[in-house]
Amino acid sequence: MSVLDHKMKESQSGSAHSVVVFLHGYGANGADLLGLADPMAEHMPDTIFYSPDAPELCAGAPGGFQWFPIPWIDGSSEEESRVGLERASHELNAYLDDLLVDLDLEPAQMAIVGFSQGTMMALHVAPRREDAVAGVVGFSGRLLEPEMLEDELRVKMPVLLAHGDEDNVVPPQSMPDAVQALEAAGFEKVYAHSMEGTAHGIDPEGLSVALAFLRERLGYE
Repeated sequence: MSVLDHKMKESQSGSAHSVVVFLHGYGANGADLLGLADPMAEHMPDTIFYSPDAPELCAGAPGGFQWFPIPWIDGSSEEESRVGLERASHELNAYLDDLLVDLDLEPAQMAIVGFSQGTMMALHVAPRREDAVAGVVGFSGRLLEPEMLEDELRVKMPVLLAHGDEDNVVPPQSMPDAVQALEAAGFEKVYAHSMEGTAHGIDPEGLSVALAFLRERLGYE
């Protein structure tokens, strides 16, 4: 297994025919999103859930981690942020590769679910991998470097984006912007769900929409 530490939840059936990987937000840790596995697991009994810690400690959040520095939050430079993104992308790719080998699963049996900065990582890494995962769910995030996507992508997969319409951390406009860029790059299955009355978080309806998407992509429907 790669250098990223993680938390995990076993499948309800005891066998793993698919895996969901959660990518947490800035200043959080792997345990933060793993709670989403509880309401999902009963509807996806043959799925195992993993939630790694991001590779860097987050100075502004004791006990928390970051995938890469954010200049307007931590005072880092744009160069430091870019270097951090590339390093985290490399480590996340290695983690996903190792996980598939350890579980004896194919990329088409893996889905990635991100929140905030974790969504940014999912949308940055998944299209640049050698083989497409089953799908990506991105809550309350945005697409990094949309102008680079079309030239750098290697694979396309279905994507579901959900965003609170009252998000004061990552602007709600980030969702339609990402949809437009993904479709322009040739993604044929891009879905968007606005979480009404929701700030920077995940509401029950958004979680329900994500569950339906994951069930379909992982072969339950």
